[in-house]
Amino acid sequence: MYKIGNIYFIAAIAVIGGGLFGFDISSMSAVISTQPYLCQFNQQGFNEKGQCMGPTDDVQGGITAAMPGGSWLGALISGIVSDTFGRKKSIQMGSLVWIIGSIIVCASVNIPMLVVGRIINGFSVGICSAQVPVYISELAPPSKRGRLVGFQQWAITWGILIMFFICYGSSFLDGNATFRLPWGLQAVPAALLLLGLCFLPESPRWLAKNDRWEEANEVLTLVHGQGDPNSPWVHREIDEIREVVEFERANADVSYFELFTPKMVNRTSIGVFTQIWSQLTGMNVMMYYITYVFTMAGLAEGSGNAVLLPSGIQFVINVIMTVPALLWMDRWGRRPTLLVGAFFMCLWLCVNASLFATYSRPARHGEFTSTAESMSITGAPAKAIIASTYLFVASFAPTWGPVSWTYPPELYPLRLRGKAVALCTSANWAFNFALAYFVPPAFATITWRTYVLFATFCAAMFLHVFFMFPETANKPLEEVEEIFDDSKPGSVKYIGTPAWKTRNTRNLVLRQERNEIPMSEEKVGYQEHKETVNP
Repeated sequence: MYKIGNIYFIAAIAVIGGGLFGFDISSMSAVISTQPYLCQFNQQGFNEKGQCMGPTDDVQGGITAAMPGGSWLGALISGIVSDTFGRKKSIQMGSLVWIIGSIIVCASVNIPMLVVGRIINGFSVGICSAQVPVYISELAPPSKRGRLVGFQQWAITWGILIMFFICYGSSFLDGNATFRLPWGLQAVPAALLLLGLCFLPESPRWLAKNDRWEEANEVLTLVHGQGDPNSPWVHREIDEIREVVEFERANADVSYFELFTPKMVNRTSIGVFTQIWSQLTGMNVMMYYITYVFTMAGLAEGSGNAVLLPSGIQFVINVIMTVPALLWMDRWGRRPTLLVGAFFMCLWLCVNASLFATYSRPARHGEFTSTAESMSITGAPAKAIIASTYLFVASFAPTWGPVSWTYPPELYPLRLRGKAVALCTSANWAFNFALAYFVPPAFATITWRTYVLFATFCAAMFLHVFFMFPETANKPLEEVEEIFDDSKPGSVKYIGTPAWKTRNTRNLVLRQERNEIPMSEEKVGYQEHKETVNP
């Protein structure tokens, strides 16, 4: 079958797997305030206005958390599946599982059935969210790797936006079609992903690891050599991959336990915390429960769908503000992007906490449809809450959103990359599960202090990134290994360089890809760079 070699097209198809996560986020956030959903899964009876109260806060938290709970398990096993069957086939398996889960969710008649369907959907998202970044990072040239893996986050934002407005349109329908139609349409992108992957090549590094060298060389020639089998860049890359594969085979077997050995535990902790911190920013919580926040800010006006349109504005912001990262993240580097994002998110969370603490009043009995909507704020402070919420999203979208998917696959050696990224992504989903479950009762009990908690996390992640996260932008994956491991033959020995002194080698790698630096000068160039940061 004909294989497509354009790296941008390959990434565009693969990141549909990220779009599935986005579809799930907004398919839940957009329906939890609608009366058909609240009545179908009603546990609390009716309020003073005769409206269904829906599930209890704990149960709604459990329904929402079912998806990230399944994703945690899917991400954890995805490394084994990916290493056994290949990066591409593991993503195809995930798309099949998503279709099954979407059918069950769409047909749900009670809470247990809905939870089971969301767990199955989550299992699919766990596989795809872990292995799509690995697949793209192993195919992409170093100078474009950040941009291409960042498409994963952009696909998530598009999935959120598209599904949100499908839900908004469906909210004007009568009866259960309000939520069943968008839940059923979730299966469409998974079918497109399953079909589209048939025309894409497998990861050349996975092929090489499985002694399929001729196929690996064909893929590199197709994707990096524009079909030229004599491309110097392709020859250089296949030689580096061969050296790494042979070295790894001679030194260790692959297991999850190796990730926690003294030699690996540092980068394991960095990768895991990259994903944990991305959750502790509070961004996905803001996505799941944005209708709660805007209802407390007075946007609902008693209508089931009046809050949806202003809530959708933040999803538009999320899509638009991810674009700068796709264009310039490789130029900016990973470290500055993460530091700037943590600072500004902390700022806007503090603003929200201050406004709610100063100007809000406790919600009156029967005023809202959920006890999680525990505060009421009106006038100019309410508008400031909405504005700072939009600014928070605009700070996350070009920073932690794309970088949290780009950074972990760059940290690990080939033999461990599939399992390591699976472990990192499972940490993401474990905290996603905990936070999705925690936020409704948190708003109900500690109210505005919920924002203080997330602001504290943002301050902590700023410090962690500054002192511990090295720069990996524009380095070949085999070269990144040398930041942590100086035992390889010919290593440049970056090891021992403080994280804040590692630098972006964009100009050097661009010259390599253009074949402006002969092989004999390549290591010299890196050695000169190393001496400037660690004299």
